[in-house]
Amino acid sequence: MCRPGILLFAHGARDPQWARPFDATAQRLRGLAPDAVVELAFLEFMSPDLQEAGARLAAAGCTHVSVVPLFLGAGGHVRKDLPALLAELAGRHPHVQWLLQPAVGETERLIEAMAQSALALSRTST
Repeated sequence: MCRPGILLFAHGARDPQWARPFDATAQRLRGLAPDAVVELAFLEFMSPDLQEAGARLAAAGCTHVSVVPLFLGAGGHVRKDLPALLAELAGRHPHVQWLLQPAVGETERLIEAMAQSALALSRTST
């Protein structure tokens, strides 16, 4: 039986603490979508990279994978680097359909959440 796959893609950093919100996002998503296989991948500095995380999804039997860039905007990494990496992944796993989604930061839901968070933070006293 095919399970849907969700591949979260973040930039990565040298500081391991940087990944904490992304790890938390992946964990929450697993709770929200228990029928899906969720993997988190990084462009650089951290592992797994996109190829390794994608291979895990393919090995888990996922034939349809939504690739969700955890970026605030669609800069060069999302517009250029990610499609090239996905083309390489598709070449290695041609039985999987890799569906690139918009960057989360460009969704109305996240824009509203950031505005609400900024407002709440601006009202806290130091």
